[in-house]
Amino acid sequence: MISVVIPTLNAEATLAPTLTALVSAAVEGMIREVIVVDGGSTDRTAQIAEESGATLIACSGGRGPQLRAGADQARFPWLLFLHADTELEIGWEREATAFMEAVERGRRPPAAAAFRFALDDMGLSPRLVERLVAVRCGLLRLPYGDQGLLVPRRLYNELGGFAPLELMEDVEFVRRLGRRRVAMLRGRAITSPLRYRRDGYLQRMLRNQVCLVLYFLGVPIATIVRLYGHGD
Repeated sequence: MISVVIPTLNAEATLAPTLTALVSAAVEGMIREVIVVDGGSTDRTAQIAEESGATLIACSGGRGPQLRAGADQARFPWLLFLHADTELEIGWEREATAFMEAVERGRRPPAAAAFRFALDDMGLSPRLVERLVAVRCGLLRLPYGDQGLLVPRRLYNELGGFAPLELMEDVEFVRRLGRRRVAMLRGRAITSPLRYRRDGYLQRMLRNQVCLVLYFLGVPIATIVRLYGHGD
């Protein structure tokens, strides 16, 4: 029923927990395949993916092209896009199943669903980030890729898939979806804090917000990438 697509780049520290969280849904037959799209890792990412039984393909150019390549390879009617440092909370599949059934049986129009953002860290700063994300999603219905995105293949194809962007590919796709076609699930997508600890919580939050503002102002993605780097 679901093809999972995970873009990676030197993700050995986080990929295994991300894959482990999918095992119960795979055993139940809900997840039929996992596709890891690697952007040229020099660590054990590829080995971890292969040992897990995932399909491993290579694609350079950033996360947008990786997501697109994975979707092109996928064979099942639902696509679940996940970051390699995001672990879905135990029991996520129950709510996801209810959402998919509602769409498939016509009880709600075709739509995509994202999970509630959480950070696997203690302290005030992680809770502040979670609150800010919750406000953004509540007001704008604008989840980022680290919240996962569950979308019917038919709707994904209708929208033309992910744009081949190095950065902001998640925001660009969700904007095309539109507010009415984005559902926020209660289950959490628990993200590794490594990036926030590396960059500093305040600096990371500011970077994300500046990138978002620049994007909405129409600044070219290539310029944003030069200023702030890739969307790691």
